[in-house]
Amino acid sequence: MDLDRMLFTIPADAHSKEEITEILINHPEVKFVSFAGVDIGGHDTDEKIPIKLFIEEMERFFQQGVQTDGSSVVLPRIATLNNAKVDIIPDLDVNWYVDYNLKHIGDEGLPVGTLRIPSSLLHNDTDEVGSRYILKKTAEVFREELLKLIKENPYVLEYTEINSADEIEKIVMTGATELEFWVKTPEDKADRQQLSTSQELKEQYWQRTRGPVRTALERTLILLDKYGFGVEMGHKEVGGIKAKFGHSGRYDHIMEQLEIDWKYSTLLQAADNELQIKYIVKDVFRLNGLDVTFMAKPIVGVSGNGKHTHIGVVAKLKDGRTVNLFTPKDIKSDFLTPIGFGAMMGILKNYEIMNPFIASTNDALNRLKPGFEAPICIVTSLGHSIENPSRNRTVLLGLVREEEDPLSTRFELRSPNPKSNTYLVMATAYLAMLDGIKAVLRAKKDTSELERALSKKYGEEAFYLEKDRAYRSEENVYEAFTQEERNKYFGTPPATVWESVNAFDKYPDKLEVLKQYGVYTDLILSSYKKATIDLWAMELHNRIIPNTMELVRECKKCHDDNDCTDMDLFNWSNIQNLRKYLGQDKIDKKSLLTRIKNALDEGDYETASNLQKEMQEKVELLVDIYTNYKNNLL
Repeated sequence: MDLDRMLFTIPADAHSKEEITEILINHPEVKFVSFAGVDIGGHDTDEKIPIKLFIEEMERFFQQGVQTDGSSVVLPRIATLNNAKVDIIPDLDVNWYVDYNLKHIGDEGLPVGTLRIPSSLLHNDTDEVGSRYILKKTAEVFREELLKLIKENPYVLEYTEINSADEIEKIVMTGATELEFWVKTPEDKADRQQLSTSQELKEQYWQRTRGPVRTALERTLILLDKYGFGVEMGHKEVGGIKAKFGHSGRYDHIMEQLEIDWKYSTLLQAADNELQIKYIVKDVFRLNGLDVTFMAKPIVGVSGNGKHTHIGVVAKLKDGRTVNLFTPKDIKSDFLTPIGFGAMMGILKNYEIMNPFIASTNDALNRLKPGFEAPICIVTSLGHSIENPSRNRTVLLGLVREEEDPLSTRFELRSPNPKSNTYLVMATAYLAMLDGIKAVLRAKKDTSELERALSKKYGEEAFYLEKDRAYRSEENVYEAFTQEERNKYFGTPPATVWESVNAFDKYPDKLEVLKQYGVYTDLILSSYKKATIDLWAMELHNRIIPNTMELVRECKKCHDDNDCTDMDLFNWSNIQNLRKYLGQDKIDKKSLLTRIKNALDEGDYETASNLQKEMQEKVELLVDIYTNYKNNLL
């Protein structure tokens, strides 16, 4: 491919009809246009409009977009069967990207491209809906409310490099994500024991890539750079095993975990960027004969894929300066400004109603388990001291700061995964942050008071935060606390999607944080809840239970009764009991899997959720016993 001849981006400042027409005429390899709206489930739309028609009717498309119906997008209780009109309206205020079909070479000798335009979803000609709208509205509310709070509480500027609120031209929220993913040769299956051992020995982390993985990673980074994403690095992550060089002269049995990072952007642009980047990663690696998965936990017993989400707030001043509102003027005396402390407290206090937008699938919750550097506790780390940053990898929310670079101060939210809807993750995070900032500034709290409050012990009274919680730990929370202690100090994490989404009902006061400014309405929350529960129930019924039954059947007898030990007989007896309990019905007693299906069919989600937890425990026990059983056979 001649990358220098290809069009990759039409920036936000080049969206006049004349500029767009000239650009597209000069790039005949771009043959289609697609309006990419994002529904409440995080799915983006894609349709192929011939470029000639788009140019001829550009003004009509800008005003009216293209029409779809409610059955085409996930907007339950909003776009219903008898009220299904949804229009996809292009967004002229963000960058547009060209999505290339790398396997379809056109007459120009270049891949055929589709100009993807991030778009809004409009229901019944009046109501903006969907994930992009929610984040866009959040950004507007946050900017307006934070500037208002600063003007009403000017004391807070004493902790910054800003003398007066009148110096501020605008508030800018910044975001970025770190994308982890597994790659493998098609049809190869994971050897959990090899992968687990390699992970414990850290044989893959930051190692040199080889063969087709190296080629695909390098090609991806080059391509991403052409789009202007500001690629920072790509590297091996902790998961994976060493590929084998086969007799054919090719690497096979590839199974590795990678990560790609790029520069931050404004909130909406950052989320749009991530969608396009994931498409590029998949296309390039598949072109090199490798499967890519962004699942949160594609392999049981091995590290899953995270998507650490970075969050920051800066002020653009009228004199051209940019000031980080989290960074204290005296960076050697304070961890954060009152605005930074308030933002951190807001996330920690309200995380229960953020979590349904982060851990919204069975796969996501499978990743959030102890032992794999994935956070399960609502806790933060500031650093062992102001001079000694810790970057504690066991906490939910980390503080990233560098004395030499005041603009770099930000939070790292470690719970999202590549399938998390970044639009909704960021929207809920910034609304939670605004709640904490508002409480801090109106109470006129200084940084020493806020650090003490954040560092409170369980059972201590503290400003804004809850008495029967602890919020800060500089220790490894998995080693320093037992599971019972973690649940007591930091809250018991949900074990199923049903438990996660039920936070909407369990914490009504915290839910008001999302509803206060009209970003999340009762209808939007109801729509999201139904979409999430429907997906959970369907996957549990139609995929997880059949897969579990297949696993039960695969645990077959492998010993000869005349040539075995008493340990083999003991193990097999336990295995048989578990297999029957999980999957074999009797006339008067149904198996565990059948009882889960029946509960789902009856809409008894509470029972189904409790039985799912029991199923997970029994399956884990079955796998462990069966592994020991097979390992003991000669």
